[in-house]
Amino acid sequence: MRKVAILAVVLVFSFAETSVFSQNFSTKTHFGVEGNLIVPGNEFDASYKGGFRGFFRYGFSDYFRVELGAGYVNYAGTDFRNSEYATDVVPVDLRALWFPFGFERVSPYLYAGAGALNWNNVKVPNAFSTQYPQKPIEPTGWTLLVPAGLGIDLAVSENFSVGITAGFNYTLSDDLNHYHEGDPKDVWYNGGLHLLFGGTNINKDSDGDGLLDKDEIEIYKTDPYKADTDGDGLNDGDEVLKYKTNPLNADTDGDGLKDGDEVLKYGTDPLKADTDGDGLKDGDEVLKYKTDPLKTDTDGDKLSDGDEVLKYNSDPLKTDTDGDGLSDYDEVMTYKTSPLKKDTDGDGLTDYEEIHQYKTNPLKADTDGDGLEDGKEVTQFKTDPLKADTDGDGLNDYDEVMTHKTNPLKADTDGGSVNDGIEVSRGTDPLDPNDDVIKMNVPMVLEGIVFETGSAKISPESEATLNKAYKTLTAYPEISVEIQGHTDNTGSRAFNMKLSQQRAESVMNWLIDKGIDKARMTAKGFGPDKPIAPNDTDANRQKNRRIEFVRTK
Repeated sequence: MRKVAILAVVLVFSFAETSVFSQNFSTKTHFGVEGNLIVPGNEFDASYKGGFRGFFRYGFSDYFRVELGAGYVNYAGTDFRNSEYATDVVPVDLRALWFPFGFERVSPYLYAGAGALNWNNVKVPNAFSTQYPQKPIEPTGWTLLVPAGLGIDLAVSENFSVGITAGFNYTLSDDLNHYHEGDPKDVWYNGGLHLLFGGTNINKDSDGDGLLDKDEIEIYKTDPYKADTDGDGLNDGDEVLKYKTNPLNADTDGDGLKDGDEVLKYGTDPLKADTDGDGLKDGDEVLKYKTDPLKTDTDGDKLSDGDEVLKYNSDPLKTDTDGDGLSDYDEVMTYKTSPLKKDTDGDGLTDYEEIHQYKTNPLKADTDGDGLEDGKEVTQFKTDPLKADTDGDGLNDYDEVMTHKTNPLKADTDGGSVNDGIEVSRGTDPLDPNDDVIKMNVPMVLEGIVFETGSAKISPESEATLNKAYKTLTAYPEISVEIQGHTDNTGSRAFNMKLSQQRAESVMNWLIDKGIDKARMTAKGFGPDKPIAPNDTDANRQKNRRIEFVRTK
């Protein structure tokens, strides 16, 4: 009767397996039958017997499945005296199966579970009844079962796989071999071959993504139970059939944006990392630079976003990054100025002011090369930054401002009728109008000419004053002069008349020696006759001792 029950279990599972061929099952559902080599583990020596098992398997995903099974185990062998024992074991268990690499054509897995078994001792060993009396043993009953092991399935076709398993089965009973020694529990080891039936209806789309389960498994390697395998926001069918993206890669083009965001949110091309071709990846445009991934030039300044970010370091969201009034494009392409600096040459004028207002060179701090920066010319000195000599007097603006302290906006600073450049070149003072031109018949005192006492010999300290007289005569070759000598009233008139004549002639001879034509000069002494101050003090007498130039022509 016991064997009939066991056979019934087998027939039920066999019928279930056979009926698979007339039904369509999802890959979630499989049925199988397994034949096992059984090795009992108990107090007696190992022996090799057989068993079989039928099971139903359900998949929650490609990685995790559960299996409900029942079967028959021939738990038999020989005792210490080669006396045979035999027990019929019918196990029923629920197992969890983990497929670490997913459900593929070749699918290794690990399993563990729990269940119960019914045993029935059909042949009692002699060791029990003669040599080794033991405490009473239950010849039949139920106990808990814990199976664990590993296996591998090989898919032969859509609906058929073969596999092998190896496992260990632990029980909470020591009665399976009808023998006690201590209190170890009886176990068995199994290794077997199984046949697995079940597959996908070729016309079934389990996850409703627009792809058949068969195609998802065999062609696209996507999850037939998950409409969006890569979780990018697009279902697998749309990725494969509509957008041509990779349903296994959330970011097909590797631009930092999910395919779903590119298609549904930003309108970019999920197959092209740089949709607008500006040199920046779509992800960088959207997430980092906040530029428009659909526009090459977001700010419309005629520079591509990529060039602004990677080449010029300008702001792709601002037409005029430095705010100088020139667009970044004009700065880079037209004027060659820096789009990051308002004042490229650092002269104190913005690039815009130089180009559009003052017409100066924004790349050159001193456009006219006069030694003054354009900014100082415009704002401080009010000179023309395009003219080295604003007033045209022969002195450049820098020399006027920094060296001679003349007015660079006035050709004749001292107003003496001779422009500054001529005065400087001839050695006269451009800030003193008195030395500009010798007036006709007006005596001009040559202050600073000193003679030795009672002598007409010129002292060395007179050189500076004499050089000024020389330069004036050189600058005006058309004039003639009378060199007049004067004394105070000390001494006799006759002596002073003679001394003043000699001193006037000494000055004239000095100028002749320097190259002045003698025909342009006359010398005359007036002694004490023409004082310019009363001879009542030493200071006044010093004033009266003098040399004067009088223009005669």
